[in-house]
Order: sequence, then structure tokens, then C-alpha cells
Amino acid sequence: MAKSINETRKNNFFEKFANAATKFTGSSVAFISATAIVIIWAVTGPLFNYSETWQLVINTGTTIITFLMVFLIQKAQNKDGKAIQLKLNELIAAQQGASNRMVDIEDLSEKELDQLHKFYVTIATLAKKEADIHCSHSIDVAKELNESKLKSNKHFKHHDNESARSKS
Repeated sequence: MAKSINETRKNNFFEKFANAATKFTGSSVAFISATAIVIIWAVTGPLFNYSETWQLVINTGTTIITFLMVFLIQKAQNKDGKAIQLKLNELIAAQQGASNRMVDIEDLSEKELDQLHKFYVTIATLAKKEADIHCSHSIDVAKELNESKLKSNKHFKHHDNESARSKS
């Protein structure tokens, strides 16, 4: 049990540190400080005869900071992305008539996401044909409308069969 509490404390410490570091590095003070360091470094160039050591100081410093910032930025983006996904999931779950299949779609494969994208392209195409700009469709409604059109219009069926043949 003590290990679990220690891990929680470490995670909380890192979380607090990462949040504070993210806020600071995105602030005006951090930008002004970084700019001041570069200016001071540049001004000291003549004092050090623009030596390799003088150049190595700024190169090493900026490389280390950049390396650490990559991980800090990724941590912040992961947290923000997760929060946005949860908010979107809540909106989907709260909307009557919304497709619950959209909840947690970030876990789908690229192929599955492409398939969903095709559905939404279809929905967008249908929406453009609507006279009422406030009319909307879900994936299920789009599929039902498409199936009913295929059944009632032989041209659509014939066209689909030709498309299938030409792809093989």
C-alpha cells in the first residue's frame, strides 16, 4: 500500500511540475529571459574572441533545453488531447440522436477512421442537396437514405455494380 501512495505522490509531483513548467515556458517572462540570454551571449562574443567554446555554450544550452521541451510539450499535448476527447465524448453522449459509435473513436485504426470519414463525406454531400439548411443527418440516417435510394432507383444500383466491376 505504501508503494502505491509513493507512486501517487511522485505522479502528483511530476504533474504539478509539468503544469508549472508548461505555464512558465509559455509566458512572456520566459520568452524575455531567453531573448536576454541570447543577447548577453552575443554581446560577450568579442570578449571570448568568438571561440569554439563560446559557440559551444549556446549550442549545448539550447540543445538541452530543446530536448527537454519536446517531452514537456508532448506531455501537455497528451493531457489536452485527452481532455478534449473526454469533453467531446460527453457532448456526444448527451445529445439525443447522436451516434454513440463516435465515442472513443481515437482508439480506432487508421483504416476504420478512413471508413468513418467516408460516411461523413456522404453526409456532407447529402446536406448540400437539402433545401433546408437546418436539416441534419446521422451516419445511420445517411445509410438508410442511401439504401432506400438504391432500392427505388435502378440507375443507382446499376452504377454501383459497374463501379464494383471496374474496381476488380
